[in-house]
Amino acid sequence: SLDFWKLLYVLLKQIHGDRWTESDAIGAQVRFVKWALWYHGYGRPQLQRLPADGSAGSRELLLAFSWLLHSPGLLEQLLARNRVQTGDETSVCTCEDDLPKSQEGTSEAGAEDRVDVRYLQWLNGRLRLQWCSLHAQHQEQCKLLHKILLFTSGSHMDQNLGHFSVTETDLIRQPENYKQLFQLLESETTQLEAFLEWKQLEPVYWQWMETVLDDMAEEGNMCESQDARVEKRRLPEVTSCCPWADKLAGQMDRLSRELVALQEQLQQLVTQRRAAWREKVATREELQKERFSATARRTQESTELKLRALTSLCAAQKNRMHGLYRLVLRSKRPASKTALGQRVSKEAVAAVSAAEVIRELQVREASLQRELQQLRQQCRHRLDGIAEGLEGVICISP
Repeated sequence: SLDFWKLLYVLLKQIHGDRWTESDAIGAQVRFVKWALWYHGYGRPQLQRLPADGSAGSRELLLAFSWLLHSPGLLEQLLARNRVQTGDETSVCTCEDDLPKSQEGTSEAGAEDRVDVRYLQWLNGRLRLQWCSLHAQHQEQCKLLHKILLFTSGSHMDQNLGHFSVTETDLIRQPENYKQLFQLLESETTQLEAFLEWKQLEPVYWQWMETVLDDMAEEGNMCESQDARVEKRRLPEVTSCCPWADKLAGQMDRLSRELVALQEQLQQLVTQRRAAWREKVATREELQKERFSATARRTQESTELKLRALTSLCAAQKNRMHGLYRLVLRSKRPASKTALGQRVSKEAVAAVSAAEVIRELQVREASLQRELQQLRQQCRHRLDGIAEGLEGVICISP
């Protein structure tokens, strides 16, 4: 059980991108595993009832591990996270943000919920300063990267790349780092070999897990039947040893009869209410037929429009770029022909030009600017409405 808790702890820590250490107490590991599994949607109550010292529950932990393993892309995600990066990569994302629009409440905020506008302005200025500093650092990094790619142009054996990356350039300058990189590549190769072996044996594992689930289901049914037999036997055992149990049993029988009578009355009342409601619906059906048809027609039209917009959005998102791409310096001159029999690598086939990404980002920027102008206009209207309700106050817009 302890080994299973530690395994789940390490896996979930890597999924969440946190660091894990061997010095973490077992109680903290158990709490984190329970919380993380509940966060990911594993709501089995038997796991939450396991003791905090990690001394029991190996079968429940096996079931939780199998559920986590069945989640889509878990192993691939871990392999991608632990991959050794030898090239210069950047994250490209031109997807639309599916964030829900904020809904304004009608109730006014209390005195404790009000925030000073000057504090918000100070936070905005601080955020702008940090953003400008980050942007300047990123520009400097891009300039240095461009110099490295330009100076090493034509030195790489792969004609599709043509230049060294920052890691490869550092290895040429400091050859003693080759040993460390070689160890990392060996570790990654071992992980990939283990992943391929797992893919071959995966059907056997899931067949075994089916038998485990069947055994757990049988044990659960046996426990329920035993609990039911205990509940049935509990009252006769009490009546045989307690003199007041007969009176208590009679009161329980009387209460059960009253509950049955109330249930019958409730059923009759529900039947009567349902019949009355059907009569009302029948009488109003003719009066509301035209109105209902018009409403249904408008609903159908709006639904068709939303479906068209959703279809177009899905079609547009197919061409969206998302993920890591390797940075490759391309000259404006046409690329030289490859050697005889040399095939183009997959990176060259799935290449994305910087101009294309810039155009996508410019379109996104224009859309965000239009949305910002609309929000500013709405804020101006709201401020004008608030200012009109203030007597003796002159509001000058900045």
